[in-house]
Amino acid sequence: MKFGIDRLLSEPELRAPLKGKRVALLAHPASVTADLTHSLDALAALGDLEITAAFGPQHGMRGDKQDNMVESPDFNDPVHGIPVFSLYGATRRPTNTMMDTFDVVLVDLQDLGCRIYTFITTLRYMLEAAARHGKAVWVLDRPNPVGRPVEGLRLREGWESFVGAGALPMRHGLTLGELGQWFIDTLKLDVEYRLIEMEGWQPEAAPGFGWPLGERSWVNPSPNAPNVFMARAYAGTVMVEGTTLSEGRGTTRPLELFGAPDIGARALIAEMHALAPDWLNGCRLRDCWFEPTFHKHAGKLCNGVQIHTESPDYHHAAFRPWRIQALAFKAIRRLYPDYPLWRDFAYEYERDRLAIDVINGSPLLRGWVDDSNATPHDLDALALADEQSWRAERERYLRY
Repeated sequence: MKFGIDRLLSEPELRAPLKGKRVALLAHPASVTADLTHSLDALAALGDLEITAAFGPQHGMRGDKQDNMVESPDFNDPVHGIPVFSLYGATRRPTNTMMDTFDVVLVDLQDLGCRIYTFITTLRYMLEAAARHGKAVWVLDRPNPVGRPVEGLRLREGWESFVGAGALPMRHGLTLGELGQWFIDTLKLDVEYRLIEMEGWQPEAAPGFGWPLGERSWVNPSPNAPNVFMARAYAGTVMVEGTTLSEGRGTTRPLELFGAPDIGARALIAEMHALAPDWLNGCRLRDCWFEPTFHKHAGKLCNGVQIHTESPDYHHAAFRPWRIQALAFKAIRRLYPDYPLWRDFAYEYERDRLAIDVINGSPLLRGWVDDSNATPHDLDALALADEQSWRAERERYLRY
């Protein structure tokens, strides 16, 4: 198969409209061609494009910033002699000065298919700035590595943030290029937009179910996204960032596991099975021990749960990571009623709202966990309505 960048490089007719234009690139470490050449180097080597600027999202163009809320500076690219502007530094929105450096921006970002992953918010901000400045935006499309499944509550009005770009469910099932058109329509933007589609993407094909396993190399789009199995679990495990539990940062399997020094993982898994066994289909849960080298509970032995999606019995359509993680929170609340589960700290520059609510786009998930009378059926009823409405809404944006 070919990603958008590979088609742009190999099909000169696609590049023809860029002749005589100043071109910028929004990219990160996973912005690579089939032979693992970085997109900036590959585009510059063509000789028929004038590359005048580049942009990096959260974690930086080089992907060197390990944690959230660690900002990247602007710098000059030492090879190509162009400015590289940070969209996760002094600003998260492109400034007038930045927008003056190009006519067309190529967006080549590997996404994870989850609302909270901030690259889609950066795309939204770039589209809004382009509409104001009369610039064109081209998205060089890449796979949604977790495919087409939809899951989770939709973000509620008034809960937009840098980790909540719009009224999407946690797992939206669109590619970045498809999302771009949804943003344009939803926000009523007047912007020149072009999608360079992939060729041969089969989101339902095994064994990758979204990611072409065995055909394309995986490059971390962010430091704690080391493989497609993390991507599969991420729509659930990302919620752990809003808790006092470790999400596995500081281990070799971040965001595939969670735990703490003061919980019993075997009892937790048993309680999850007792509460809603059908929510655990499609994967295997394993109790484990780990000691984070940094971040939450650094240097402390934690008992936890690893979510395994790499085994032969993985069932893509049945796997529901958002429900699995919600169920884990509910089980902790039942086993340890007074456990200080919710972490109160500034999360992605949101200082007046609990992180777990910012992550979920409303207090609904937290309210369900903390309500001792609320059942799995109650959360299912809320989520199913949102998932059904989103499937209907996204239908017109599916390009593959």
